Amino acid sequence: MLTRNCLLLFLWILVDDGSVFSLRPPLPPLGRSRTGRERARSLVGPMRNGAAGFQRVKRGWVWNQFFVLEEYMGSDPQYVGKLHTDLDKGDSAVKYTLSGDGAGSIFTIDQTTGDIHALRSLDREEKPYYTLRAQAVDIDTNRPLEPESEFVIKVQDINDNEPKFLEGPYRASVPEMSPVGTYVTQVTATDADDPTYGNSARVVYSILHGQPYFSVDPKTGVIKTALPNMDREVKEQYQVLIQAKDMGGQLGGLAGTTTVNITLSDVNDNPPRFSKSFFHLRVPESSAVGSAVGRIKAHDLDIGKNAEVEYTIVPGDGGAMFDITTNEHNQEGIIILKRPLDFETKKAYTFKVDASNAHLDPRFQSFGAFKDTATVKINVLDVDEPPVFNKPSYMMDVYEDTPAGTIIGAVTAQDLDASSSPVRYSIDWKSDLDSYFDIDPVEGTISTNELLDRESIAQHNISIVATKLNSPVLTSRVAVTVHVLDINEFPPELASPYETFVCENAKVGQVRSRLLSSLPFSVHCLHLGRNKH
Repeated sequence: MLTRNCLLLFLWILVDDGSVFSLRPPLPPLGRSRTGRERARSLVGPMRNGAAGFQRVKRGWVWNQFFVLEEYMGSDPQYVGKLHTDLDKGDSAVKYTLSGDGAGSIFTIDQTTGDIHALRSLDREEKPYYTLRAQAVDIDTNRPLEPESEFVIKVQDINDNEPKFLEGPYRASVPEMSPVGTYVTQVTATDADDPTYGNSARVVYSILHGQPYFSVDPKTGVIKTALPNMDREVKEQYQVLIQAKDMGGQLGGLAGTTTVNITLSDVNDNPPRFSKSFFHLRVPESSAVGSAVGRIKAHDLDIGKNAEVEYTIVPGDGGAMFDITTNEHNQEGIIILKRPLDFETKKAYTFKVDASNAHLDPRFQSFGAFKDTATVKINVLDVDEPPVFNKPSYMMDVYEDTPAGTIIGAVTAQDLDASSSPVRYSIDWKSDLDSYFDIDPVEGTISTNELLDRESIAQHNISIVATKLNSPVLTSRVAVTVHVLDINEFPPELASPYETFVCENAKVGQVRSRLLSSLPFSVHCLHLGRNKH
């Protein structure tokens, strides 16, 4: 654009004694060329009937890029620069025109002098540059004196945007007891200012709140642990305040902050511990086998799977009588009865219970044994029980026709409780509807109540009830079987009448006997009929 035959654009920012000064000394405008006096000449010739002939014209400084400061707050329009062509002899014969981005609405040009001004404040973050076109025309004929030239007005950045954490606030977690330097998370702040100019967008991170537990890398925003052996059971939640400051963190830079909520996640670094070393339980002797008779608990400061506890009974006094399981919901140890209890046989049991972690972490085994031991004493409570017969059943024998009131046997029951209540006996009337028997209520002796006939009933089954005198509702029963024995109370009888004949010449010891109907009448024998001698 600079080498073609075009309008020479000159930026006159400050004119003092014929010298040109840039408004921004540290950064010369782009596209500036020092070859204007040597080779950048426009061919400009005499005007003939409005048609332009061209000759070489000496050029001065040539510019193709202007700068305007963003967020200008002055009361007058901001001066941008000056357009000038060597064809302009200062006689007001040249008119300057402007077209393109923002021409007329944002930027205006003095048609006579070529001075460009910005009419309003500009925001680089909204639009960083504007592309415009300029042309010099004859003020009378309005015909172009040179081809149209394109140039750029760049909005010069100022540090007017603070860094922002677009994803904050942050949440992160890191295992407790982590070594120093363990990665936690990374935060990122963005600055809308121009990263290619100065330090306006150069962000540096720092911690405002959260030390000495955590650190942040000033360049990357990576947060790491800075303190060893942080214990979740002591402190679980940390709130870290991170600052991002532009201008490389220098004084005067703009800053933004975000919050990082860091949670220490649990590891299995704590063994279960019983709240006391001795547990005393009381269990009724009537407890059913398989029932829960007591609960103990070891507390683990960890959570979740790391807090699961396993209980075991140390072999010894209670191992045969009791078992223990873990309640999955509250990690209590539930003691289960394995065998029946009897207060009168054994009144107490003492045993030890171990509580250990179900899931061990080998990293912390050096801390010591991950288990605890407690002693459990179970006292068996006496329960007011019914009397107990000394036999599970009784069998008795009695001869038929035995006189009424004859004692045929006795039953015995006793109260095994500590109260040792007297026992009273009775016959369950449903088992002896005809009242064949009676029982002494104190002694438990059973006697006949009437004559028994074996030929009518050979066996009697009765039920004896034993009742505690001081607690009549407590009763027990036992079966009594009575066998009726036969006596010789009937003489033998012939099934049918017989007649006997003895011959007169019968020999001693000779037996002859026939039915009367079978003997011939011709036999001369002595006839001995029934009831005959």
